[in-house]
Amino acid sequence: MTKTEQQPKRSLAEWVTFSVASFILAIIVSLVVYTWLNEKNQPPVISVSRKETIREINGQFYVPFEVANTGGDTAESVQIIAELVIDGKVAESGEQQIDFLSSREREEGAFVFSQNPRQGKLNLRIASYKLP
Repeated sequence: MTKTEQQPKRSLAEWVTFSVASFILAIIVSLVVYTWLNEKNQPPVISVSRKETIREINGQFYVPFEVANTGGDTAESVQIIAELVIDGKVAESGEQQIDFLSSREREEGAFVFSQNPRQGKLNLRIASYKLP
């Protein structure tokens, strides 16, 4: 290239395309940095609660529940235990296992008892989980 040769000037369309692409790239980079700074890699925080009312169908009592992970990390093999205590003794118990519960995810299920849970105390608890 000699001094007398000049590069062609960029057109308006090229400048607009370059500006839009640069803006999109800046947004993506800033979102990645924001996520990286705000992720604290907190362990799972799992809770279980009863939902709705107990249903009775054909002598079976259905107790709906909801399990939620409000922590930062994902939990696998979440084990939920329900114990029906009548007159100070565990009359019935049940287990549920949820394979995968990611951060801020909720799952629903039901325990089925042959005795009426209203006649005793029903304890729901998380027994265990493992990290992926």
